[in-house]
Amino acid sequence: MNWKKWSLLFTLVFAMSIFLAACGGDDKDSDAKTDDGAEEQSGEETGEETGEGLADEQVLSVNIKSEPPSLHPGTSTDTTSSAVLDQVFEGLTRMNQDGEPEEAMAESIEVSDDGLVYTFKIREDANWTNGDPVTAGDFEYAWKWVLNPDNADTDYAYQLYPIKGAEDAKENGGSLDEVGITAEDDKTLVVELEQPTDYFLELTAFHTYYPINENVSEGNDKWALDAGDDYVSNGPFKLVSWDHKDKIVIEKNEGYWDAETVKLETINMHMIDEEATALQMYENGDLDWIGDPIDKIPLAAIPTMEESGELHISDRAGVYYYTLNHDEEMFSNVNIRKALALSINRQAIIDNVSKGEQKPAMALVPPSMFEENETGYFQDNDVEKAKEHLEKGLEELGLDKLPKIKLSYNTDEEHAAIAQAVQDMWKKNLEIDVELNNEEWNVYLDNLGEGNYQIGRIGWIADFNDAINFLEIFETVGGNNYTNWENEEFQDLLKQSRAELDSDKRQEILKEAEKLYIEEMPMVPVYFYTHVYAYKDHVQGIEVAPVGSFNLKWGYIAAE
Repeated sequence: MNWKKWSLLFTLVFAMSIFLAACGGDDKDSDAKTDDGAEEQSGEETGEETGEGLADEQVLSVNIKSEPPSLHPGTSTDTTSSAVLDQVFEGLTRMNQDGEPEEAMAESIEVSDDGLVYTFKIREDANWTNGDPVTAGDFEYAWKWVLNPDNADTDYAYQLYPIKGAEDAKENGGSLDEVGITAEDDKTLVVELEQPTDYFLELTAFHTYYPINENVSEGNDKWALDAGDDYVSNGPFKLVSWDHKDKIVIEKNEGYWDAETVKLETINMHMIDEEATALQMYENGDLDWIGDPIDKIPLAAIPTMEESGELHISDRAGVYYYTLNHDEEMFSNVNIRKALALSINRQAIIDNVSKGEQKPAMALVPPSMFEENETGYFQDNDVEKAKEHLEKGLEELGLDKLPKIKLSYNTDEEHAAIAQAVQDMWKKNLEIDVELNNEEWNVYLDNLGEGNYQIGRIGWIADFNDAINFLEIFETVGGNNYTNWENEEFQDLLKQSRAELDSDKRQEILKEAEKLYIEEMPMVPVYFYTHVYAYKDHVQGIEVAPVGSFNLKWGYIAAE
């Protein structure tokens, strides 16, 4: 096969998302480190600190590619939405430019000696954009809103499960009053955990942990559907306008507690799906940033950008994969699943299709978390082994040949190119006929969630720097687990990991869980992400880290 015919770059799983968020981004994919471990940034200090002058006009224009599925912190699951939410909201902590959580809405944090109780003191100068003070009660309200079983579309509720009683409330109808979230007074929030959680302060920087203004949202289920008086937030920027499927404009929030750090006055977030159009806007100076973690760069532009030194590529903690619907009889067979996984030539896809220096994924957890996953659990492009599994699977199913299968993906030229390559591989290597199906992002997500698919493209970008963030996706059916696969032994291992206080032992348990997962092969991993992006010379102070959001708080426009 002539691999050179595949000429489209794939760099982001996300429309979403599905950062699908994981965040899941459009691609859940709805949020990078260089090889030497240094964070790739467009500038670590502001112009005032370096002596470089600030431009008179502090306006940044970017492309988020598509309409955000949800700008409600409690229901958002994708990276398109979080690209907006992370600018206009703020949690108790915020990930700083070194990739570490630091105090944000909380001016101080006390942790008990046993690691089970966190006491957060809310800043006296923390205010909502309507002038209301941010209170501990706003956090308690927002978190318990997510945990309330009556509230649908809260796929990220499990991020709150480290909190005592949270899982019981959401999954078993336990009392919300028994959940370990207590506003002791307006400025004191006490949180009790089920067991010590090393990464809890990273979680409190995540959008599911953002507060919501109870006075505005209670009884008003449409408060987050548009810009206006009802859309009240507490971050460094505020939502000014939302022209659906066209553009979002956010402006500096002068009432933000750390407003003097914020230099950007206006951020224009365009929704341009056509990559060629976005590239033209970038070249014309109408966009200041192109590519990850919120956009994509067309393949044709890569060589020129590389030659000019304008292109940046860095690791990203995320995995691009095909989810298999286990409600389909053929995909309930582990040998069929393994045949599909082993017969893909991942390196060829990276070299000839995506071209973003991604790493072949023969595992679930990125190598930045489990170093040994550079090689993974099985051999890439192991066609002979794949044929053996296919033969066993067909015999177990009583079939001579698999029927035609449908491979779906959200509308995107790059996703289409990868799907076409995989279609060709499965036909050539396994003689399986594959029908391709593309759908608009929101429709696509709905179909995945309803199980109305056979094989679907998706991606997961880390929400925090811990392997459990990838493994727990598949702990139970629902939420972000579109496979409809569950396994009691896998669940038990994750429970053991949460109870294990020894960090090294905990890592070994998580590796055992991943090994079991790959043995079962509920999905087909393709590659581990990288960030591929470019920005104008005047853009400074914006970080691109392996884990976390597109954080514009410290960004600025330098004088030219």
